[in-house]
Amino acid sequence: MELRGTGIWTSAFMRHEDHSAAEDAAAELEDLGYTALWIPEGAGGPIFEACGRILDATARVPVATGILNVWKHEPAETAAGHERLASAHPGRFLLGIGISHAPMIEGYRKPLSKMRSYLDGLDEADQPVPHEERIVAALGPKMLELARDRSLGSHPYFTHAEHTAAARETLGPDAVLAPEVAVVPIRDRERAHEVAREYMAIYLRLPNYTNNLLRHGFTEDDLRDGGSDRLLEAVIPWGDPDRIAEGVQAHFDAGADHVCIQVLTGRNRSTDLSRAEWRELAPALVSG
Repeated sequence: MELRGTGIWTSAFMRHEDHSAAEDAAAELEDLGYTALWIPEGAGGPIFEACGRILDATARVPVATGILNVWKHEPAETAAGHERLASAHPGRFLLGIGISHAPMIEGYRKPLSKMRSYLDGLDEADQPVPHEERIVAALGPKMLELARDRSLGSHPYFTHAEHTAAARETLGPDAVLAPEVAVVPIRDRERAHEVAREYMAIYLRLPNYTNNLLRHGFTEDDLRDGGSDRLLEAVIPWGDPDRIAEGVQAHFDAGADHVCIQVLTGRNRSTDLSRAEWRELAPALVSG
C-alpha cells in the first residue's frame, strides 16, 4: 500500500446513524481524489464492521483504522478482523493501532510494553498481520522507534509540523509518516478560534499529548486556558482553502508522506459528514 497525498479522517464513517449516507460520502471522497479514508475507534466500537462498509462502498481508496484501541481488542481478534478485510479488499485495508490514554482506560500501564506485546500478538496470531499492513500511532521517540521497526510507520495525532520533522528524523527515510491534521474551514478568526479551542480542550487534558507538545517547543503557558494562540495556529490550520492548504503543506515539507485532515465545523464531529467542507477543500488539497 502506498500512502501519498491528502486523506480524510472522520469518526462519522462509524458513528453516523445512517450507514448509507456515510457510504455515499465515502464514495464521493474517492471521486474527489482524497487518497485514504481513516476511521477512528476511540473508546471502542464496531470498527471492523465500519471499515468493511466503507471498503465495500469504494473501489480504490485505502481505508485505515485511525486508530484501533489496543486495550479494547485482543490481538487474535484484531488479526482475524484484519484478515477478513484484507482478503476481501487486497491492498486497501491498513490496520492503525494506538495506545489510547490513561484517563480513558482502567488499568492503563506501561504503554510501550503494552504496544510491544500487542505487536507480538499480531505476529503470533493464526492469521498474522504483516508489518506493511499495520501502522502505529506514535508520538514520543521510543514509540516512534517501535513503529519504525515493527510496522509500516507512524500515524501521529494532534501534532504540528515541527513534530513531523522530528518524527521523520527518528523514523528514517523509509518508514511511512502519516499525521492527522485538524483543520477549521471558517474564515472568521474569532469563530475559527472558538471551534479550534473547543476541540483542543479535550486533548490538552491528556498527558500523552501535552508531554509531546512540551517536548517540541511549547510551554506550560501555551497549554493553559484552552491553549495559546501560538499553539492553536501551529496545530490547527484555519481559514480559506488556500490557507488551510499551506498548513497541510507544512507537514509535507517537514517529511510527511501522507496527511489526513479532520475537518472541524463546530457541529458534532463524531457524527457529522462534512461533505460541503470536504468538497470546498478538495481543489486546494488534492492534486490531479
